[in-house]
Amino acid sequence: MNLFADFEIRIKAALDEIEAVREKRDSLDFNRIVVEPPRDPSHGDAATNAAMVLAKGMGMNPRALADLIGEKLKQDPDIAEVGVAGPGFINIRLSVPYWQRLLATMIRQGTDFGRSTVGAGHKVNVEYVSANPTGPMHVGHCRGAVVGDTLANLLGFAGYEVTKEYYINDAGAQIDVLARSAFLRYREALGEDIGEIPAGLYPGDYLVPVGKALADEYGTKLYGMPEEDMLAIVKEKAIDAMMVMIRDDLATLNVHHDIFFSERTLHANGAAKIRTAINDLTFKGHVYRGTLPPPKGQLPEDWEDREQTLFRSTEVGDDIDRPLMKSDGSYTYFAADVAYFKDKFDRGFSEMIYVLGADHGGYVKRLEAVNRAVSEGKSKLTVLLCQLVKLYRDGEPVKMSKRSGDFVTLREVVEEVGRDSVRFMMLYRKSSEPLDFDFAKVTEQSKDNPVFYVQYAHARCMSILRQAKEAFPDLDIEQLDLASAVMGQIEDPTELALIGKLAEYPRIIEAAALSQEPHRLAFYLHDLASSLHTHWNKGKDSPELRFVNDKHRELTIARLGLVHAVASVLKSGLAITGTEAPVEMR
Repeated sequence: MNLFADFEIRIKAALDEIEAVREKRDSLDFNRIVVEPPRDPSHGDAATNAAMVLAKGMGMNPRALADLIGEKLKQDPDIAEVGVAGPGFINIRLSVPYWQRLLATMIRQGTDFGRSTVGAGHKVNVEYVSANPTGPMHVGHCRGAVVGDTLANLLGFAGYEVTKEYYINDAGAQIDVLARSAFLRYREALGEDIGEIPAGLYPGDYLVPVGKALADEYGTKLYGMPEEDMLAIVKEKAIDAMMVMIRDDLATLNVHHDIFFSERTLHANGAAKIRTAINDLTFKGHVYRGTLPPPKGQLPEDWEDREQTLFRSTEVGDDIDRPLMKSDGSYTYFAADVAYFKDKFDRGFSEMIYVLGADHGGYVKRLEAVNRAVSEGKSKLTVLLCQLVKLYRDGEPVKMSKRSGDFVTLREVVEEVGRDSVRFMMLYRKSSEPLDFDFAKVTEQSKDNPVFYVQYAHARCMSILRQAKEAFPDLDIEQLDLASAVMGQIEDPTELALIGKLAEYPRIIEAAALSQEPHRLAFYLHDLASSLHTHWNKGKDSPELRFVNDKHRELTIARLGLVHAVASVLKSGLAITGTEAPVEMR
């Protein structure tokens, strides 16, 4: 139940009861009405801009209209107080019985509280990570993996039908480099002294097992094969080994994709899918034969100073037209991107989300152009760019990995600080902003460590339940009707404030999903944890506020209902972020 959506409906109903509003109803835009928490909690429990956005259309002073609306709202038994502030904001304070009923609803719904239907079952494809299968995952992939995975979880919780997808770039020049690097390790496995790894090949030790596996299976047979046949075998084995490694790396981060889409399938059967995609664009008038001026700066690999097949992408929002086929008839990398997008569109996705590193900013306009041309406005495309992550240990930059050769692996980071610390901290800053990740700070057990602070709040809830069992040994918490117990009992202002923070959860879920900003959820969980810890600390000074009171059994049971609701929201939110909700922390 979304409190703010509920009162938006009530406010619009109150407006319809005002005769002056009814007379001009057709000319008024009710869609601009917003109900949200006041910036200052002391002003009330909810605030609306209804009077301010409708006053001009009504030809009225905003405060005068606010007074009219307020009089109608005062008739609602769930509203305890209505006030008008500033130029016409309407502040609402809710009744204690309303808060108690809302808390009872939270308890009954458990971890499903906050689940939304705002997505209306729309099919969304979230593609993230999609690293080249040329080695282990490195820390540069980590942030996009967490952001993409959490966003997909969040959209699913908000009512979308979500597919998590990984695009395997297994058809480019980097795969030739991978194969030659693996063949070098094959020679090494057969006893040859390969010396220093030549420049241009992948130097990491992770290819040693691939070389050994090739030696075990083929012996010296690969030596005598034509290079084309040898490379085909080595490519297949190397890609398979790299994808096993990548899947394992992602699993350590609790990232699991529904689909791994191979770029090679686009080139199969004479590149049938790419041909189909280009034919589709041609039919729609987006393809022509022509030449392109040389781009500024370094020339890209697919640029040619001769006539070729081009995508008329400037007519659909791009900066320049893009080559689809080279003069020799071969397809460009971009042609595969077009075919891949068309494949997604043909699979019925109404929205495609790409989570990319900040260095892929140049892809945004071309992808948007492809979407407009292929879907003809029938699908939505969003590109989320994740800024760099800088690793530190006690303020000092972290050195490179020996295993990988030239970077810090994702697995090394997870193994050192733990999956939960990595995931939560990758979300604890907006993805479009750079992130400093300090190994020491994310593992310290203090309130300054966000992930510890939030997880400790859940563990504290579980501890309270155990304390209640100690105070009342005959209490079977699992069998208690906590939803009924809170009615008429939970009424202290600090308890109501905690319920108010819980009530924000459905709104946060919808807002984070619609804006595609999963960091909002991490911030909210930290705020909720702070509210719980603050209330707990007040109980130290005021025994009457403690959750467990061995002299008041019924009040204790009611307050266990509040604890249950807090624990459920924390567990729900942490699950969306892909982190655990611990029962106990030491």
